[in-house]
Amino acid sequence: MLEAIERYYDAVPRGSARVEDFGPLSLFVAEGTGWPYYARPALGHEGPAATAADVRRVRARQRELGLPEAFEWVAEHDPLLRAAVEEAGLTVHEHPLLVLGPQDGHPDGHGGTPGPDGVSVRVLAADDPALAEALAVPHLAFGEPGTGVGNAGPAELAVRAEALRADGSAERLAGRITAGRTALAAAFGDGTALCAGQHNPVGEVTEVAGVGTLPSARRRGLAQAVTTALVAHARAGGARTVFLSAADEDVARIYRRAGFRSFATALIAEPGAEPGAAPDAGPDTEPGAGPDAGPDATATTGAH
Repeated sequence: MLEAIERYYDAVPRGSARVEDFGPLSLFVAEGTGWPYYARPALGHEGPAATAADVRRVRARQRELGLPEAFEWVAEHDPLLRAAVEEAGLTVHEHPLLVLGPQDGHPDGHGGTPGPDGVSVRVLAADDPALAEALAVPHLAFGEPGTGVGNAGPAELAVRAEALRADGSAERLAGRITAGRTALAAAFGDGTALCAGQHNPVGEVTEVAGVGTLPSARRRGLAQAVTTALVAHARAGGARTVFLSAADEDVARIYRRAGFRSFATALIAEPGAEPGAAPDAGPDTEPGAGPDAGPDATATTGAH
């Protein structure tokens, strides 16, 4: 399963990025508008492990291209990379990686898509009128960190949704949905998107990412309902392995209660952050691009 997830992490950016070879490391460079991606261990590399010098070479290229100096990998798959990254001056953040494998059941045990009273949950089609609104929810969630009830509500959601229509973000997501590269699920109450998240399939593996709840609607179990819908959709589409990276251990415990199990540790390295601080991943969710913040929390992905 670890190798399957590793292949997933390598495959996902290739749909919208070119790959620059740095020996033991690969740098993904987005083509056109989109997630800026990161560097990670080169898939199938059989030579010496990456050194601090290798990391510095990649960082120099990232600066040259105006990209974030970011590296992502799975600790258990490449255990030697952390020392090289830290020697090169980057701060490493740990995020629990949880899975539902072929032998695991559906998170709620029956494959349904339940929601709290008065709330409906659905997977959106590319032409769904609510697409931009659902995409906007994690943006607002990211803007108010934490799991407590916040201020942003329907009025702020309408403004952000219109901005995402105007800048082409909603159209790009619709294209990903049409191509089968992304599925977007959302919970609705009184005609308003209250929570949303995505999964992004590649073959028989998919990642749940960017699950976020409108700050004014938190503490209602909405994100767990959205996650359940995403897993049900993924399983129906043939996914044998569903995984996610939680923001921290507190969020990981919520996902474990939903049926996911601990599997590995996702690492994200970047410069200029205090040890223990959460990485600034941003809400423009792409698969394989950082940790998911979890039920009724903010979306800290951009992915993975």
